[in-house]
Amino acid sequence: MNCYDRRDLGLLLLRLGVGGVLAAHGAQKLFGWFGGGGIAGTGQFMESVGYKPGNASALASGLAECGGGTLLALGLATPAAGAAAAAGMTGAAAVHAPNGFFNAEGGLEYPLALGLTAAGIAVTGPGRLSLDHALGHSFNRDWMVPAALAAAAAGASAAVCLRAKRLRQTSEGEQEALFEE
Repeated sequence: MNCYDRRDLGLLLLRLGVGGVLAAHGAQKLFGWFGGGGIAGTGQFMESVGYKPGNASALASGLAECGGGTLLALGLATPAAGAAAAAGMTGAAAVHAPNGFFNAEGGLEYPLALGLTAAGIAVTGPGRLSLDHALGHSFNRDWMVPAALAAAAAGASAAVCLRAKRLRQTSEGEQEALFEE
């Protein structure tokens, strides 16, 4: 097996692994599969962590994860798929960031790893063992990579910034106790 074949096999394994995890995670949000809350349950959670409206946030997050993950696994529309998945994981990382880095403490380690891997696949491309390759890369042109990543970054930044603003406004009216009783 030469280096080019190994690279294609490696990209296939990365796409299947990360894409499958993301698709399953998104299916929890969209359909309530695998013990997930579906749109209603996830929407309530999204509201509780500052993403409003909750149901729309659940739908957007679920589509980014399930849709992006499925397309990554297939190697189809790889720039858009990787960018969408990375954007979804950016929103998740923002929720986990106050808990530090490590996943054991509820930190951002896991969504960060998934998001960076999805973005890396978007930049690298799907390899020859993909639907993009089989279709002549119609949905995987060089110009699509920066366009997809820029659009996803703008959308994720807007969502995360709006959430941060809502959280600040909520906490403005609260005052910590000056003295212990």
